[in-house]
Amino acid sequence: MLTRDDLVEVLAAITVTAPVRSDEVTPSTNATAVALAEAGEPEWTLVSAGHQTEGKGRLGRDWSDVADGSLLFSFVLRPQLAPARTGLLSLLAGAEMANAIRATTGRRVTCKWPNDLILHDAKVGGVLLESSVADAAVRYVIVGMGVNLEPPHDVPGAGGIGTTVGQRDLLVAFFTRFAAVYTAANRELPQRVRSAWLSLSATVGQVVRAKTVDGREVTGRAVGIDDFGSLLLSTDTGEARVTFGEVEHLGTG
Repeated sequence: MLTRDDLVEVLAAITVTAPVRSDEVTPSTNATAVALAEAGEPEWTLVSAGHQTEGKGRLGRDWSDVADGSLLFSFVLRPQLAPARTGLLSLLAGAEMANAIRATTGRRVTCKWPNDLILHDAKVGGVLLESSVADAAVRYVIVGMGVNLEPPHDVPGAGGIGTTVGQRDLLVAFFTRFAAVYTAANRELPQRVRSAWLSLSATVGQVVRAKTVDGREVTGRAVGIDDFGSLLLSTDTGEARVTFGEVEHLGTG
């Protein structure tokens, strides 16, 4: 389990000082981070836990973990971004965690749009973004992540990256990579995220089934992402844009 001192060292690696909190057991690291953000704590405030009892994934799904067998953390960002572009941060977090895993374990993890980390067709991690917007401006974004070192046995299709890597080393590798892109000029962020994510995408090139912005179900080949992080599909009737929901991979056909 990560200690408070570990978290301080992680932030020191990106030359940041911010509040940290380490819990042995917590309902949800995202819930803790939201409370801290609402209390006015600054960007990069970081929380972790050895086990979550009420962990959540996207679309309200439960997130299970093996106690002390997962890297579970959330952190606060206060970006100067248009609300519609906050989804880029989820893609960036996924891509840089995939890069961090490869750097520390040698395992080639890929990214399934919009928030899954995949190893050998098994899900080994995910990103959960929560944000607060007021007067058309972003107040804060919480980036929550879970990475299985050991796969939870009660979750079909789950995998793990192995227990040889230390959680602190993996977190340092992630934060140094994430911060290097995040702190770039805002106008450059979409292109930087696109460059980072596309090189690790398990979705681009696949024929997928998804729902578009206007609620239509479409099937097409994933060809890229736009400046807002939406998935772009080439279909028989032209280009379609998918901004949320589930994407089912149908193969490369």
